[in-house]
Amino acid sequence: MATPHTIKPTSALSPQYVTGLYIPSALLLVGVAIAKKEWLPFAVVIAALLGGYKFYSNQSRKILKPDAYQAFPLKEKTVLSHNVAIYRFSLPRPNDILGLPIGQHMSVAAAIEGQPTEVVRSYTPISSDENPGYVDLLIKSYPTGNISKHVSKLNIGDTLKIKGPKGAMVYTPGMVRRFGMIAGGTGITPMLQIILAIIRGRPRNGGKDTTEIDLIFANVNFEDILLKDDLDTLAKEDEGFRVHYVLNNPPEKWDGGVGFCTPQMIKEKLPAPAKDIKVLICGPPPMVSAMKKATDSLGYEKPRPVSKLQDQVFCF
Repeated sequence: MATPHTIKPTSALSPQYVTGLYIPSALLLVGVAIAKKEWLPFAVVIAALLGGYKFYSNQSRKILKPDAYQAFPLKEKTVLSHNVAIYRFSLPRPNDILGLPIGQHMSVAAAIEGQPTEVVRSYTPISSDENPGYVDLLIKSYPTGNISKHVSKLNIGDTLKIKGPKGAMVYTPGMVRRFGMIAGGTGITPMLQIILAIIRGRPRNGGKDTTEIDLIFANVNFEDILLKDDLDTLAKEDEGFRVHYVLNNPPEKWDGGVGFCTPQMIKEKLPAPAKDIKVLICGPPPMVSAMKKATDSLGYEKPRPVSKLQDQVFCF
């Protein structure tokens, strides 16, 4: 994943306030008291004004608008392979956040040559509101993909139109005892968003989230596995998260699954049907259709054509 930077202040004792407000204000007051004590009341006023400005400028604003597109400039591009990259778009201020609930996604629009109207596609960021000032999109450029090809040709400083939030899924801690996830290709992005939120909320990190996660991640070739190092690190560090890879064309000495994701794989790797579990599915349409049939055959509640938050099998 692209390297994160600014972290928003979380309390009055956050480092941003200590180094950017308290220490400079104290130095100002002490310096004035030593140099010219009668100026001290003015120094107090100046320190208070600077403090108010610093506090205000460090407040996070939710930037996304559900009914209006906004243009965000491309700040950075991290190339992962010949057709995959992480695109980082800047928000207006360093402490701004998208305001995107965990599990939801955004609409991206662009005018494409040869198309009568703007083309719109949905994307889930791999960044979150925990990292203000930017939004990261993991995008695979397809030969026939209008938006993905458009984004791949953007130069630093070019803008992309985004609006949101969208979607029926909103994750909250304790929603279920255990998640089963089936992802194909870039369908990993909404899964990763939820996985990271759960791990951030673990008791060892000061939270109460004990949700178990089992992920089946299916791809064609080994090099198609997006963010594999990051997923492996998360699985190694968090005993409540397990990932099982499936490849159509595996390399030699491959110890993961082979072929397509089958009902047998789902039965072996994901939680059995129960009232306190949920299966999440995201990937290419043919895969999603096949996984709906597979889960139905295994006794999970029949997926709806359009998923709702309360569904046992939820398709993004």
